[in-house]
Amino acid sequence: MKDLFGKAILDYQQGNYTEDIVTATSISEEDTLPLPYLFRSYEEMPVLEQTALQLAKGKVLDVGCGAGSHSLYLQNDRNLEVTAIDVSEAAIEACKLRGIKNTAVADVLHFSGKFDTILLLMNGAGMCGKLKYISDFLNHLKTLLTEDGQILVDSSDIIYMFDEDEDGGKWIPSNSDYYGELLYYVSYKGEHEAPFHWLYIDYNTLQNAAHACGLQCELIIEGTHYDYLAKLTT
Repeated sequence: MKDLFGKAILDYQQGNYTEDIVTATSISEEDTLPLPYLFRSYEEMPVLEQTALQLAKGKVLDVGCGAGSHSLYLQNDRNLEVTAIDVSEAAIEACKLRGIKNTAVADVLHFSGKFDTILLLMNGAGMCGKLKYISDFLNHLKTLLTEDGQILVDSSDIIYMFDEDEDGGKWIPSNSDYYGELLYYVSYKGEHEAPFHWLYIDYNTLQNAAHACGLQCELIIEGTHYDYLAKLTT
């Protein structure tokens, strides 16, 4: 793994910002992800993220923290004890440079501890890759929760991206187990990351998966473009 996301984040943090990340998926064309967006302030965040940060309580685990903007707000503005984790060494280096006190280079599936809030923002459910892994993913997250703990996760229902037939049905590729499973492509400064699996999960599917794992699932807020924030509790 070339860790292009991490390289880009660290470049920006160290003043070496010359170009943005380019992303694409198996069902969408190339798109630019501006690096300053990853360093956004609370005021610049979407309402979904602001809502999640207001609901956060107690000891917080920020999973896939990236540049650490959510952790920084919770640590500095809400005075919460936050641990920011990411699989990217470079992203965690940037988080440290930004002043986040508790960080770790870690995959949440191999992480332990007890937390009152687990944050999975910027389509955090995506990291489990495929729908068939969602049960293992949620069951592990359960082991990280305190008795009254909560998982705050956002995602999108991407059914809108598929073409409709005359009857209003959707043309879904037959090579996918679930329409929200995509291949994700990242390039930065002429380098290309190997494509990886990424999951966009609609709310009803997430709710069913949560219930199967013994978790309650509550729809907190819907965004402006098929996105939503959900809260999972034991």
